[in-house]
Amino acid sequence: MRQIINFLIKNKHFLLFLMLLLISLIFTIQSHSYHKSKFISSTNFLTGGIYNWRHSVSHYFGLKKENERLLIENEHLRNQLSSLTIDSFAVKHTDSTSFKTPFVFTKSLVIKNDYSKIDNYILIDKGENHSVFADMGVITDKGIIGIIENTSKNYSRVISILNSNSRINAGLKKSNQYGSLTWNGKDPNIVQLETIPRQAIIREGDTIITHGRSTIFPKGIGIGTILSYKLNQNKSYYEIDVKLFNDMTNIGFVYTIENKNAIEIKSLEK
Repeated sequence: MRQIINFLIKNKHFLLFLMLLLISLIFTIQSHSYHKSKFISSTNFLTGGIYNWRHSVSHYFGLKKENERLLIENEHLRNQLSSLTIDSFAVKHTDSTSFKTPFVFTKSLVIKNDYSKIDNYILIDKGENHSVFADMGVITDKGIIGIIENTSKNYSRVISILNSNSRINAGLKKSNQYGSLTWNGKDPNIVQLETIPRQAIIREGDTIITHGRSTIFPKGIGIGTILSYKLNQNKSYYEIDVKLFNDMTNIGFVYTIENKNAIEIKSLEK
């Protein structure tokens, strides 16, 4: 208390000046409309900035919940979209029967992601308890990620497309020519497309998609774009480098794909 009194006595002239300045400013603002409007504008700017900052902070901490809501919505929309085919838009149907699809999409969270090895794997938080089993495809909203290899009750191990043992049917979006998607173990952003016949007309920037030649992925899932290409040693097939749509070093949420007709199709193939 004594220190406070000493401070006031020591700075009494300065404090008196500040008090008089404050009083004069109040009288000036109240008696002049121009000054009053400027003062109100200034306080609105200050408080608006504070409220905006507070909203930004609260919005940031609410992103996890918002992302979860969007993923649920995307899961629902993806299941609806998978029921539509190109023919659905080209043909007029006379009945009201909804389109049926064998593919069911389920969202999952990546809890471990390897991308710096030759044979990389991904671990997700869905398993047999969630109707997720081996040989299901895994994608993001941008493109394919890999294929489920093993499952437990609540988790699944995914063979990443960045794996030397990965072989996925893929081809050109603009034609029916397709080949095998592999990885040479070098760049995690670039994979290779093999056995595209030399008759194919290709250009840098062409889109590569899944071609639906297996029970794992439906046709039309994005993979990437052609970065470069050349003929192989025998001049019979192209060797193509594909720039992935996905950043394989930064994967958060994914979707698993269940094909309800997979067992029936595999039984016929045998």
